[in-house]
Amino acid sequence: MSNPLLAPQIKSKLDTSTETFSENKTAMMEKLEKIEELLDYVELGGGMHHHERLAARGKMAVRDRISNFLDPDTPFLEISALAAYDSAYPIGGGAVAGIGIVGGTEVVVFANDPTVLAGAMHAYSTKKWTRAMEIARDNRLPYIQFVESAGGDLRMGGKGSRGKSAPPIMGGHFAESGRTFYEITELSKLRIPTISIVFGSSTAGGAYQPGMSDYNIFIKKQSKVFLGGPPLVKMATGEESDDETLGGAQMHAETSGLADYLAEDEMDAIRIGREVVSHLNWRKRGNKPLIKPEEPINDPEELLGLVDPDLKKPFDIREVITRITDGSRFEEFKPLFGPNIVCGFASIHGYQIGILGNNGGIIYPDSAQKGAHFVQLCNQIDIPILFLQNVTGFIVGKDYERAGQIKKGAQFLNSVSNSNVPHITIIVGSSIGAGTYAMSGRAYNNRFTFIWPSAKIAVMGPKQIAGVMSIVRRGQAARKGEKFNEKEDAQIVAMAEAMQEEGSLALRATSAISDDGVIDPRDTRSVLGICLSIVNGKEVEGAPGYGVYRL
Repeated sequence: MSNPLLAPQIKSKLDTSTETFSENKTAMMEKLEKIEELLDYVELGGGMHHHERLAARGKMAVRDRISNFLDPDTPFLEISALAAYDSAYPIGGGAVAGIGIVGGTEVVVFANDPTVLAGAMHAYSTKKWTRAMEIARDNRLPYIQFVESAGGDLRMGGKGSRGKSAPPIMGGHFAESGRTFYEITELSKLRIPTISIVFGSSTAGGAYQPGMSDYNIFIKKQSKVFLGGPPLVKMATGEESDDETLGGAQMHAETSGLADYLAEDEMDAIRIGREVVSHLNWRKRGNKPLIKPEEPINDPEELLGLVDPDLKKPFDIREVITRITDGSRFEEFKPLFGPNIVCGFASIHGYQIGILGNNGGIIYPDSAQKGAHFVQLCNQIDIPILFLQNVTGFIVGKDYERAGQIKKGAQFLNSVSNSNVPHITIIVGSSIGAGTYAMSGRAYNNRFTFIWPSAKIAVMGPKQIAGVMSIVRRGQAARKGEKFNEKEDAQIVAMAEAMQEEGSLALRATSAISDDGVIDPRDTRSVLGICLSIVNGKEVEGAPGYGVYRL
């Protein structure tokens, strides 16, 4: 391991003694407290009474299963913990997903939560499941699933929790859920191991989870897997059967051959699962940390007071960089050109990385050109890129159109789209309009996208979208020769702003699984260290070429 990167240290200019810093910190802490409260609800799954029923039957809660499966005292990077927030389903989406370590090997774990609808799959849990398999595929990680699922949620619009209507399974969800079958078979084709530990009943689509896995572990008198349970079999064929003879663990181990290992109980199944991972002979193909890690010289705790609740108030993105990089070192690239984007080279937990962050929100023609150049450089030297998003879009206006904003913005988008090195995006502030695409938004196949509680994600700012619609209404009235109702318009504008503001909040985005989770700003460096280790499970190779640039 070599010495620290030969780069200057960023000296922080953040004044932590000001009233503004204190107010910002208080606002951030309030957001974090709400998130902690929600995470407590997530751990309850379908409710305490369901956990008590599990325990009475000698079964572990889903998080206890995961904890016992992973190596002691190792991190578990949970994905989309707050999925389904404020929806018809319990927060968490009825499943737990994340990346942990088993016998020193990084693995993806996806687990049905039997306390939520008996593990039945719905739009949120299916999206979470698909995302878990994407992470396994893109980063070349063994994939393990803890199976206990009643199949699809067949309530057809019945009431979920919070009295809200559950979306019907037919249509979008039913069609999209087939993607999970594709993904798990794709993993096997790519020689990425898939392992199922069946903890209970798995019916219909749930039966295909072990059916499409490389290795299956069943538990005596507990695992039951069948396409149709006894009631459906009787209705379809008139045949009488019971769970054990139809799809019990013993039958699948002795007769059908679906079970490869037969465990005595849950802990024995977990032990066997760990043994299977140990014999995979799994090796990372990417880079190891090459640079000696150093703690930042500036305290990550201070990130709590950096971002103003009013995201229109700017902050220097270097104040984030100096609190996440090794030794706060950062070799800035083109510091005098295109200053609205800051980019340069650093290391985090010993992994070399390129960093690209917004400074001021708006992307100008020169900053777009600079960003495109930098992304290409990172691909030339095969290093991942970290995008720190606080973007409100591309600049508009006659002068900027004549300066080639569209062409230079397209160059930036082209570079990011065709980049082949891993992208990790952290949304620290605004993520608005086409700027989010240029800064490697979720649509750009990022390896990971995390957001701070301060983040706001929208196609346009609340005031802007409400104002544009007001202008449209005013124009319509003028064309019709009608008197424009100013009072009514003001009410509509206020209502539209409030709705857009609410819809843009971090919790709304993470509820829809539009990111991989909300993180505490203080944990950013640790999360990035884990992510950089994960993305190096696969070779890190830059793009061999790019599309046509309109010069």
